[in-house]
Amino acid sequence: MKFEMAPNSLFAILLRSRWWISFAVAAAFVAAARALLPPDYFVVGAIGALPFLVIGCIAAWRQWRAPDPRRVAESLDAIRAMPWSAFSKAIEEAFRRDGYTVAAHPRPAADYELSRNGRVSLVACKRWKAARIGVEPLRELRAAKDQSKADECIYVTAGELTDTAQAFAAGHGVRLLQGAELAALMPLSPTSSRASRAARG
Repeated sequence: MKFEMAPNSLFAILLRSRWWISFAVAAAFVAAARALLPPDYFVVGAIGALPFLVIGCIAAWRQWRAPDPRRVAESLDAIRAMPWSAFSKAIEEAFRRDGYTVAAHPRPAADYELSRNGRVSLVACKRWKAARIGVEPLRELRAAKDQSKADECIYVTAGELTDTAQAFAAGHGVRLLQGAELAALMPLSPTSSRASRAARG
């Protein structure tokens, strides 16, 4: 069974932050252990810094391998230019490649129901083209998750969320699939990119 870290846990937040923040937390942990513990217990206390060092190394590796921002922007432009028929087909295929079983969701607040390893996720993505997303579609998705007793809800957008929507997502466990993560999930071939640019005229 695949371990999934809670999206708002300390380690999950550190993984999304710059790598040096985890190393700074580890250094602070060691400094506190040196200041507060007797010398005989310093090593035991300093061991508590190890998880932060590991998280820092993982974050540094991920950030080093992160896609070029220019390519991400081009991919998002191409995704925004897709008609719904092409986008829906591409996002379904992308989730299936990730090992999910994909089914249409019957209610308008979500578009898909994903199943993997006994967990169910609701996905909303029909407003993927919108340049700015407010809090209301996230509220509707969260309510649909609660009504269907799903394990997770995912909001997909190639645009930006308002500060209120960002805060709602962080506080209510709505996973956001956007930016570089969306571009990586739906890599577009050169042919797809040309077709998208042609569709925009």
